[in-house]
Amino acid sequence: MKCAIIGCGRIAVNHVKAVANNNLDLVALCDVDESKFDIMLEKADCGDFSNTERYADYRQMLADHPEIELVAIATESGKHAEIALDCIDVEKNLIIEKPMAMSIADADEIIRRADEKGVKVSACHQNRFNVAIQQLREAVEANRFGKLSHGSIHVRWNRGKGYYNQAPWRGTWEQDGGTLMNQCIHGIDLLRWMMGDDVVEVYGTTRQRFHDYLEAEDVGVAVVKFANGAVGTIEGTSNVYPKNLEETLYIFGENGTVKIGGTSTNNIDVWDFADETEADAANKGLEEQTSNVYGNGHTLLYADVVDAIQNDRAPYVDAVAGRNALEMVLAIYKSQKTGEPVALPLGNFASTDMAGEF
Repeated sequence: MKCAIIGCGRIAVNHVKAVANNNLDLVALCDVDESKFDIMLEKADCGDFSNTERYADYRQMLADHPEIELVAIATESGKHAEIALDCIDVEKNLIIEKPMAMSIADADEIIRRADEKGVKVSACHQNRFNVAIQQLREAVEANRFGKLSHGSIHVRWNRGKGYYNQAPWRGTWEQDGGTLMNQCIHGIDLLRWMMGDDVVEVYGTTRQRFHDYLEAEDVGVAVVKFANGAVGTIEGTSNVYPKNLEETLYIFGENGTVKIGGTSTNNIDVWDFADETEADAANKGLEEQTSNVYGNGHTLLYADVVDAIQNDRAPYVDAVAGRNALEMVLAIYKSQKTGEPVALPLGNFASTDMAGEF
């Protein structure tokens, strides 16, 4: 399958590796900064891409290569929606890095137009493919927890000035949002997915404590009410000294308790069920080795999307999943702005509505 990547910054390394691991034909790369191509490919170190064309203008790239079937969008977050809609208009299937958009209106339009054009769109929440997360999902779908009590996600990471100096768009309301939108949205996605997806209300608060050179928050907490009666809590921060500590997901039910830990929800720290089976022994203490906080999921997500295109089915992580994760973050933002609980489904709200908050 012929593919292209738009945006060649930090996360694009994982996309190139996923392309190589799935034996896809990388026809073109696109970035407005031509210095990024060689840096990114050198970091990826996974094949010969000397025949891959390079572009500064993604529209020109799309015009020159109608044979491209799949496009990955890995630019700054604020440009995801515009690029996605342009790609959908010329009937390209998409993998969109998180968050898939910065407003509910844009997310809804991506879903609507993709359906209209008959193309597949996957939100790049690759941690859903972690071995530990897949085992947890299997237990949830088998109803091994019974009635759910509550769940929580803790993303306790560190991001210093050096990280933000790498790209001026980071930490801005228009192009990025804060730690909840950038660093924590993967964990927020997992919590919502595991607890039943259907959310009634979100009540959150955010602060900017140590990053006064940014526009957005560096810590946020929230309480989530699910339609099934369970509750959830979210804690996300980039303020942990001196380095990343953990990304930990807890699920508590009447018949089970699971704690998924590690730096990126890649380990099983606790796995206890009333109906314990022999297979459960393998899950206790499971550790999936990863080279960075992005984990190993990009390769599996790409494989799934390729299969979805070939077999005309929805991707495992579809655009609605991306919208759901975005909605959670924007609901916390709106709650911070209004000081009130926010009912879901969320009406149109955008990260830029938070301008001047801190």
